Amino acid sequence: MLTVIEAINLTTDFFTKKQIESPRLNAELILSSVLGLKRLDLYLQFERPLNESEKTKYRELIKRRSEGEPIQYLMGFTEFYGEKFLVNSDVLIPRPETELLVEKIISENFTLEEIKILDIGTGSGNIPIMIKKNIPNAEITSIDISEKAIEIARKNEEIILKSNKINFLNLDIFDEEKLKSLEKFDIIVSNPPYVSEEEYPNLQIEIVNYEPKNAITDGKDGIEFYRQIEKNCMKLLNEKGKIYLEIGKDQENSILNLFDDDFFYKEKVKDYSDIYRILKLVRK
Repeated sequence: MLTVIEAINLTTDFFTKKQIESPRLNAELILSSVLGLKRLDLYLQFERPLNESEKTKYRELIKRRSEGEPIQYLMGFTEFYGEKFLVNSDVLIPRPETELLVEKIISENFTLEEIKILDIGTGSGNIPIMIKKNIPNAEITSIDISEKAIEIARKNEEIILKSNKINFLNLDIFDEEKLKSLEKFDIIVSNPPYVSEEEYPNLQIEIVNYEPKNAITDGKDGIEFYRQIEKNCMKLLNEKGKIYLEIGKDQENSILNLFDDDFFYKEKVKDYSDIYRILKLVRK
């Protein structure tokens, strides 16, 4: 017989030996997912025995986590800006730093009665969905090259917003002809792939082996998507339109230098690690 507390302790020891970060937390999250309980409820049911089906599923997830698969993919969701988002290996796992991007857009634009927003790189839909939830009047178009990512984003929209009000489009930002079909917007927001091809192999095994590569690196110097946004922003932005970008470490000056005198205001915002992570630009 294997009880809840025994399963947690054994798994914590196993994850510690495997050098899994936060071993006990990982053990608790996986077990709570298998049992359909909240983490708090595990502590109220320490002596509960696991049945054979639960033990089989638990062991399978433990094995996958020990091999480096992200806990978010094992559970099938991650928390972002207070909501649970479905995630799988077709989409990048939303990071806490991106909450700063969303918070800045919401705090600076929630009073506007009408606003049109273009989100470049939908992923799980975390950015456009949370903007829409907090700025209901926003008219949002969100594009991604991946059809599977669009599918996940639409599912998250239905679960979180209980509606289909965001215009999700399967569109490649590098497809100049299709870009012409888009209207003009008051805001462009993007958290594009910003890891360089040179840096990519040195990332954590969880990222390199499991998260979609094309959502992490541009396959070049990490700046390619920003160049494409700069190239097309004047055709896509209304006068006094704003651009909000998430960027990688030490990229702020290189990216700001891409944008010329058409922008009268440029701002850099640091993240929790004191790294410049968010750029804001305002068109003249």
